[in-house]
Amino acid sequence: MPGIIDANTPRRTKRPSAPELRDKQNERDFRKLRIDKVGVRGLRFPIQVRDKARAFQNTIATIGMFVDLPHHFKGTHMSRFIEVLNAHGGGIHVENINGILRAMQKKLNAASAHLEIEFPYFMSKKSPVSEQESLMDYLARFDASARGDELDFVLTVKANVTTLCPCSKAIAKYGAHNQRGEVTVQIRSRNIVWIEDVIAVIESSASSELYALLKRQDEKAVTERAYENPVFVEDLVRNVALKLNADERVTWYKVEAENFESIHNHNAYACIEKG
Repeated sequence: MPGIIDANTPRRTKRPSAPELRDKQNERDFRKLRIDKVGVRGLRFPIQVRDKARAFQNTIATIGMFVDLPHHFKGTHMSRFIEVLNAHGGGIHVENINGILRAMQKKLNAASAHLEIEFPYFMSKKSPVSEQESLMDYLARFDASARGDELDFVLTVKANVTTLCPCSKAIAKYGAHNQRGEVTVQIRSRNIVWIEDVIAVIESSASSELYALLKRQDEKAVTERAYENPVFVEDLVRNVALKLNADERVTWYKVEAENFESIHNHNAYACIEKG
């Protein structure tokens, strides 16, 4: 009958409502200090990068993502950076970096957004005589920023080379000392400059380029090539700068070279910046 409760009938218990989660980031901050860049850094993420042949190579990037924070906000929402990155998938190239930055500005309600992408880049090279093919690794980096409608993009490429000391060759009775040098080139450009293009500029500016695989006849050729083409660290940055000056695509550059000296307990360094 209505109004009679059967003892065997299970009673419905009302679940307590979930407590409202407090959003601390959106709380007001009263110190009146804006933050230029806040976000995530050191994020490891698999990406696909286009090479000059318009094919993709898979690599692992270390990524930083940042936005500005107005003075009245206490914090930013870190999870939204990861949401933006995952929404754009694994294919990262110059062509879609703008879209990632705009998505960061929109999702985090920011005036400016910044993106750092650093990754190993691989190229297949043949040794000079035996023509044995092997993979060489380089370091590449994209630094991009969006401020309002403006976009800034810097490509960085690092490559190792051989340098042979001209002074040592001139004064030594037997041979000349050489060392491995690291060259870092940063550029801004009005059109796309491929990573391979920058690597070619660096390697052609040194005493000799490096190889992952060399047979004896290759070692002889590389050693003799370096001996016939001695360069100081000053020569190295100037050689790279001359080639960049001749490239109409390049609007700004910074060239750094550091030689890991084989007969000194210090390194030799030089830098040229233009633009």
